[in-house]
Amino acid sequence: MSYPQPSHGELSLYPLPALESNYIWAIVNDRTRQAAIVDPGDADVVLTWLMQQPTLELTAIIITHHHHDHTDGLAELITRFPALAVYGPNDVAGVTQPLHDGDTFTVLDQPARVLATPAHTIDHLCYLITPQEKSTKPILLTGDTLFMAGCGRLFEGTAEQMLRNMERFAALSPDTAVYAGHEYTLNNLAFALAVEPDNAAIQEAKARASAARAEGRATLPSTIGQERRTNPFMRTHEAIVIQAACRHAGRPAPDDPVHVLAALRHWKDTF
Repeated sequence: MSYPQPSHGELSLYPLPALESNYIWAIVNDRTRQAAIVDPGDADVVLTWLMQQPTLELTAIIITHHHHDHTDGLAELITRFPALAVYGPNDVAGVTQPLHDGDTFTVLDQPARVLATPAHTIDHLCYLITPQEKSTKPILLTGDTLFMAGCGRLFEGTAEQMLRNMERFAALSPDTAVYAGHEYTLNNLAFALAVEPDNAAIQEAKARASAARAEGRATLPSTIGQERRTNPFMRTHEAIVIQAACRHAGRPAPDDPVHVLAALRHWKDTF
């Protein structure tokens, strides 16, 4: 079942569970009744949801990176809806609007900005949607770069690149809502507690996430403010995080946060 998430002015977001742990995000402009789909790893999931929303018009697809669990449904959706605008990295087959770092575009009548975030993959893009209503929280679509209390594996990039991504995210407004591509929250928070067992913010986030999952709800979105308080990969300058990473790695404290992030990521890969 897909539960709507907090609305952002004219926009509502719906998590469509797919594959083992993916969320295909459906973004709806409630005024125009137009929709965009983020990372359609399974076309059947999207088509089933659209059949349940007969007043909606699918007008756009947004792709964060080339991995199959984020793109496998793209070809079928393009075939079904040939007029779609497909935004994403230029190496993904089917993209009609290739984007790069700093580009701006309009989706569902709302302005969006592209943040290139190489590390999980070299081509990874994130998207910051800033609804026009001034009191409305921004939306950050993070794919597999930033999860609640975690970050993506370093399949193609480096710890240095991922650290730059985390620093870039941390500089955003703390009320920015973070919509990630997977339901990894409980495992990520368990790891975060292994790093910082006395962090009350992590303990509280774990209780909320556990309650959400027990009810069958998505744990997302997070916020940038919450990630600053709970995400070890965004807390590599904190003394307790540095100490935990070094203790697990069995070596003295590193001289910069890149090595801290690398040690954390290696630890998390086998957690």
